[in-house]
Amino acid sequence: MVVTAKYWIEKLSLIKHPEGGYYRETYRSDILISSDSLPKDYQGQRNSCTAIYYLLSEADFSAFHRLKSDEIFHFYSGSPLLVHLIDDQGRYFCQKVGTQGQENDILQLVIPRGWWFASEVSEPNSYSLIGCTVSPGFNFNDFELGSRELLIQMYPNYQDIITRMTYN
Repeated sequence: MVVTAKYWIEKLSLIKHPEGGYYRETYRSDILISSDSLPKDYQGQRNSCTAIYYLLSEADFSAFHRLKSDEIFHFYSGSPLLVHLIDDQGRYFCQKVGTQGQENDILQLVIPRGWWFASEVSEPNSYSLIGCTVSPGFNFNDFELGSRELLIQMYPNYQDIITRMTYN
């Protein structure tokens, strides 16, 4: 049997994600962190941790976005995922998350809070299936989808990758 993106989307009951690709939440901790114990930019309490399955096909990309929480990517299946990052100092780099056994491949990637990041499948006619763990737990109020115009103003040296990895 050939395992495809469609197979995983159906098997894991994944739905469309606003940043691109497909996802399904698999875990939301019942431990709550009060708003007065979180940094000031959080509004309200948060679960201590959340986790999702996340899948990109070769036809999709995850647009530049950032979170108020740290996120950890865990590679599961398919082609390696290329993750484009702009750190809090404005430096761009790309990290491959996967199991090809190449020198720079990693199985987990920690994306610190506040960093801009976008992702795409590294090989044609394939997909990348990963898990994403967020702590403090994910809340759509903590999610910011990048504006092409604003990101290019902030990081003009990265105009090509920003244009390719944003929707507008």
